[in-house]
Amino acid sequence: MGPATDTPESIQEMLAAGVDVVRMNFSHGEANDHIKRAQMVRDAAERLGKVVAILGDLQGPKIRIERFENDKVIINDGDTFILDSSLDKYAGTQERVGIAYKDLPRDVESGDELLLDDGRIVLQVREVKGHEIHTTVIVGGALSNNKGINKRGGGISAEALTEKDKEDIKTAAKIGVDFLAVSFPRNAEDLNLARALLHDAGGDAAIVSKIERAEAVVQPVLDEIILASDVIMVARGDLGVEIGDASLPLMQKKLIKRARTLNCVVITATQMMETMIENTIPTRAEVFDVANAVMDGTDAVMLSGETAMGKHPAKVVEAMANICEEAEKSGKKSKHRIGIHIDRIDEGIAMSTMYAANHMGVKGIGALTESGSTVLWMSRISSGIPIYAMTKHKKTCRKVAMYRGVYPVYMHEKMTDSRQANRIVVDHLIEDKIVSDGDLVIITRGDLLGAGTDGGTNQMKVIRVGDHVR
Repeated sequence: MGPATDTPESIQEMLAAGVDVVRMNFSHGEANDHIKRAQMVRDAAERLGKVVAILGDLQGPKIRIERFENDKVIINDGDTFILDSSLDKYAGTQERVGIAYKDLPRDVESGDELLLDDGRIVLQVREVKGHEIHTTVIVGGALSNNKGINKRGGGISAEALTEKDKEDIKTAAKIGVDFLAVSFPRNAEDLNLARALLHDAGGDAAIVSKIERAEAVVQPVLDEIILASDVIMVARGDLGVEIGDASLPLMQKKLIKRARTLNCVVITATQMMETMIENTIPTRAEVFDVANAVMDGTDAVMLSGETAMGKHPAKVVEAMANICEEAEKSGKKSKHRIGIHIDRIDEGIAMSTMYAANHMGVKGIGALTESGSTVLWMSRISSGIPIYAMTKHKKTCRKVAMYRGVYPVYMHEKMTDSRQANRIVVDHLIEDKIVSDGDLVIITRGDLLGAGTDGGTNQMKVIRVGDHVR
């Protein structure tokens, strides 16, 4: 969300074009702005009869330079340039500039490389003198106000949650966001703290870890972060700067695979359709980028500047959705958790469902679910078979909107017996033209139908359409 998508009309156009989740960036705007936008999204979703979730994205620590007297300078290769934590925030010159993160001089030493403006400017630290970091310009160019700072290889000790983030968590709880993204998490403790603060504020959103620090992708830290999260985001901007762009493609594949192995949802983000900020069609490189992420197993692909400030927000959503649909036709089947012992009955049912579906020519799956756990496990196995998450809880509907291949259905009907449940599920699949007479459908549910019990899925039934009333 952003200036380009700040009207009810533009929001409705984007949702109609294929958006399942909207992201509200708490780095910009005030609490009332976010509350207003969230209501516009929910109103538009209601008008379209569509389930749309809201993700609140915390700003995280401001690791950036301050401002220049004349807004911009040109620094050249070989120049000396000073980052000065004591300098007035508006007093930057050709020779030095202030820094928002005042502890940076303590986090660097001689020989370190600092990358500014997403790596466009590279500085090598010569020495640290108190509050001054003296550097030599390795890669120069134009440097303007408030550009970000990364340290090659990571190691900046700034805490993930700032005082602003803690206030924004209260706003997120008030809005009732479905997902809360934590920027620059260093470890599982950062995520556990965010979850606790959210609960204290009355929220219960799923926690998204934005993987953007070099130290977050080494083991065992990576697994600890994934296990403490409901979703991870491959945040390719800052992560690429810290580990190097050449290492990023392989890292993206590793993160997607590891998240799916640990039953975590994964978002791939940053510059996916960047040229469509101006243009009406993507480059072929962007088409391949989105398609490869889908074929690698990502649950979601995310747009940023393309819809926040681009000229064609609905067109870029439509283009990305079309690429995703074509990439999903690859029909690649996974061997997720094959050979791993499963302790939970409901997870066992989910895995059995997908094995049967992939080997019996099943056309659709209907899962009666309370919390959405069963469809999460199902969605970890690539199949191309639509999974309908059928629930009486709107909150669950919005949560599963992020899951790959899962279609949320809000159940208005009150189900009293298994035969009625079977009929309702199959009728939904017929109505959406997923199945027709003679096709096979799998339905999963629990004994305590409609009792509101989490973790109760213990049945899998294979039905041939036309026979489902029996």
